Amino acid sequence: MSLEDKIYELRQEKLKKIEALGQPAYPHKFDFTHTVPQILADYSPKTGEELEANRVKVRVAGRLMSIRGQGKAGFAHLQQEGARLQIYVKLDFVGENGFAIYKELDLGDFIGVSGYLFRTRTGELSVHVEEIHFLAKDLLPLPEKWHGLQDVELRYRQRYVDLTMNPDVREVFVKRSKVVQSIRRYLDSRGFIEVETPMMQPLAGGAAARPFTTHHNTLDIDLYLRIAPELYLKRLTVGGLDRVYEINRNFRNEGISTHHNPEFTMLEFYQAYADYRDLMDLTESMLAQVAIDVNGTSKTTFNGHEIDFANWQRLSMREAIIKYWPESANPKPQMSDFSSAESVGALVKRLNAKHHPHMPYDPKDPAGKTIAAMFESVAEEHLIQPTILYDFPVAISPLSKNKADEPDWVERFELFVGGLEIGNAFSELNDPEEQRRRFEQQLNEKERGDEEAHAMDEDYIRALSYGMPPTGGEGIGIDRLTMLLTDSRSIRDVILFPLLRPNKNEVEPEESAGAEAKGQ
Repeated sequence: MSLEDKIYELRQEKLKKIEALGQPAYPHKFDFTHTVPQILADYSPKTGEELEANRVKVRVAGRLMSIRGQGKAGFAHLQQEGARLQIYVKLDFVGENGFAIYKELDLGDFIGVSGYLFRTRTGELSVHVEEIHFLAKDLLPLPEKWHGLQDVELRYRQRYVDLTMNPDVREVFVKRSKVVQSIRRYLDSRGFIEVETPMMQPLAGGAAARPFTTHHNTLDIDLYLRIAPELYLKRLTVGGLDRVYEINRNFRNEGISTHHNPEFTMLEFYQAYADYRDLMDLTESMLAQVAIDVNGTSKTTFNGHEIDFANWQRLSMREAIIKYWPESANPKPQMSDFSSAESVGALVKRLNAKHHPHMPYDPKDPAGKTIAAMFESVAEEHLIQPTILYDFPVAISPLSKNKADEPDWVERFELFVGGLEIGNAFSELNDPEEQRRRFEQQLNEKERGDEEAHAMDEDYIRALSYGMPPTGGEGIGIDRLTMLLTDSRSIRDVILFPLLRPNKNEVEPEESAGAEAKGQ
């Protein structure tokens, strides 16, 4: 029998003893008057004399996180909502039955207590317990120092334990909730309507990505989990919903990294009678407000850098390449160097001759695709402070409107903060014939082996044929934004239950203890 099994059996026996003492094993509810955070907020400023003079009665519940006995009395700590409060249990006050229940409790058990507030000799705010109510038994042992574990995947797999033992983890997800609340308030106050669009779609559209597939048995059709809600939201703009947004789950059958999870959350919104420059202004204002709502300031620290969401720079893709062109490959490019496939190819050769690592280059690729790869190679890593990177090649932007004076470029921007790309926006293409031509170009790319090329969507072209007003649209990654605002280095740290490879060899408690010791 494993150590875990032995502990489980021992605690089952304790549960039976608690039942024999008149307490139900799994009661239905507990009526409380205060939460632990409320007590700490309201009464921490009070002195022992003030608490004694105006005795405060409380009924409070939580999980036991420490227990220490002193013969006929003992102290323990209750944890609730990430906060801890000491309780004092004495035989003379809870009676023999109540104290017998106390002696059968283990770390991790849930209890409710009633009593009054006081301060101990050391000055700690505590509850002088008069009644104990058993609420639930923890049948498995909590780790003593959970964040000492070296195997971070164990924290992700057992998030319920991670949240219990590590208040910092809980705070990350509280802030994530505040991010979403702040975005909703901001957009709602500006006349946007929140909607829901299909998660299962007959065509995987709205982005360049590999989809997950499923099958509907009754209709006998294959469907795709959505990679983006874009084409449905723009259909709503055609239908007269001028300002619309969705906070949505997207699914992309792609690699997993510290910045990528196959299932992720996006904000996507559309504003009629606006273009990408209008959305630049809105985005700068909105993200500064989100930072303030979450952290109390527009500034945050990420990966050792202080970042100010109230201070943005704007660079075109070509300007960014020129600005961050490596000295080893000088002289710097000129704007004219991006004008043709030949001049772009010459730039690549000059870069790869003098700079490492070499950027990948296929002369058969459209020049715009090569320019985008060049940006990723020489400039992207430098975009630490909030940056709007605008004007993209048409070759990688099948849903964007062309620039009026440069038909090979489109009115598109991406958001970069802390070296992460967190958003993407367009002046939306609303010419149905041009949209058809773009889809056909994407089909050609698919034939050349690009598995992420966009499919033809005849119904979307039909929708555009009914007329869509000039529109700006944008998507922002909630997960990456939360990473930035909580200084989290991995996207798994801001997703409650990230996708993980199945664990064939479950870690036993004694193995966990060993890992803990090694991490000290």
